[in-house]
Amino acid sequence: MSPESPPLAQLRGVHHRYGRTLALDGIDLSLRGGEVLALLGANGAGKSTAVAAMLGLLKPDAGEALLFGRSPGLLAARRRAGVMLQSAGIPENSRVAELLALTRSYYPSPRTVDDCVALAGLEGLLDRRYGKLSGGQQRRVQFALAICGDPEVLFLDEPTTGLDIDARQRMWTTIRAIVADGAAVLLTTHYLEEAEALADRVVVLNRGRVAAAGRLHEVRALVSQRRISCLSALDAARISTWPGVRSASRGADGNPARIEVLADDAETVVRRLLAEDAALSDLDVRRAGLADAFLEITRSNSTDRDADVAREAA
Repeated sequence: MSPESPPLAQLRGVHHRYGRTLALDGIDLSLRGGEVLALLGANGAGKSTAVAAMLGLLKPDAGEALLFGRSPGLLAARRRAGVMLQSAGIPENSRVAELLALTRSYYPSPRTVDDCVALAGLEGLLDRRYGKLSGGQQRRVQFALAICGDPEVLFLDEPTTGLDIDARQRMWTTIRAIVADGAAVLLTTHYLEEAEALADRVVVLNRGRVAAAGRLHEVRALVSQRRISCLSALDAARISTWPGVRSASRGADGNPARIEVLADDAETVVRRLLAEDAALSDLDVRRAGLADAFLEITRSNSTDRDADVAREAA
């Protein structure tokens, strides 16, 4: 991916409302070849609306959506994109092989059936009726339909919901291979470890606005917290009251002797931990992860917007 390469998909100053609800508030997004862009946010943050605008499934109230530099509603643009949405609307009586054959027919140079089966994990499912499959199997079929046209841009809206660990890892491997071949992937996910594993860039939406954007390390760097882990007999509830401590909990990894602490001032907190428990062991200090950054960014952004609303109402 080159930052100078033209975006394959783009939103420019897009606003959109559903009645009185402001879903998108002037957001800008761009997606380039050879990257995974993770679009993160709580429910109602605007993720699905942003994806729908990029796909031409809705017309923004203001601003512009482009797919390959053209209107996303044009057939020529859509034939170069693959889509996996949360709501599929797939005929339940159709066999998987029929669904795959029909979807492949829409594209000028589709992947072979064997490739689709291998990449999406459809072994043994081609003769099954879609409606008789488990939820995880249906998601794998939906993924196969999204990639069968060998798309240059792939939109994945919560793709691994309902998948077991093995199926999720297999989908991640396929996504990485697709991106390595030069395609672009826009990923929305509630699994922040998924964004950590796949994303080159992250955009955090909050109440229809971009709250943060950048590469993974840049988004993590927006918060100063450190995560402290140790084995200790100290009371986690008491630690959570110490100055500089955001939270403290016990047994986060299933080990009741382990304490996890999120702190603004890690050095001071570590000194106090060692001073109060001479038997403390297995101490580990690391930068807060994407999940911690996400929570802090959305919390801060919501507080700022609430203050803006209060000032406007005054």
